[in-house]
Amino acid sequence: MGNPILRAVSNILIVLVALLHTGFLVLEMFFWNHPIGHRIFNLTPEVAESSAVLAMNQGLYNGFLAAGLFWGLISDRRNVKFFFLICIVVAGIFGGITVKPGILVVQALPAFLAAIFLWLTPGRR
Repeated sequence: MGNPILRAVSNILIVLVALLHTGFLVLEMFFWNHPIGHRIFNLTPEVAESSAVLAMNQGLYNGFLAAGLFWGLISDRRNVKFFFLICIVVAGIFGGITVKPGILVVQALPAFLAAIFLWLTPGRR
């Protein structure tokens, strides 16, 4: 099954990315229009109010990404893990270009590192 340390590092990184996206779900769906969300996302109450529905939708999508990673981990399906990591990398690059460059570091980079370690881990699935 390949190098167990490399496999463990890969899975730990994937868990961290999944937890990160679970956190995004919570923040965007439940705390966007709250002082915590205002502070984290640097929003005025007016901007938060007018964009709350969009943020909830975005949070739901982040939840789907996290669920996909957890599914890949539980089923031990390498292709599933890789698919969702690449989706996150692409979304992070897009967000970094269109919204805020910091998204590249917070979203794309962790998923990219997890994908690299997954790719380096031998396995067929």
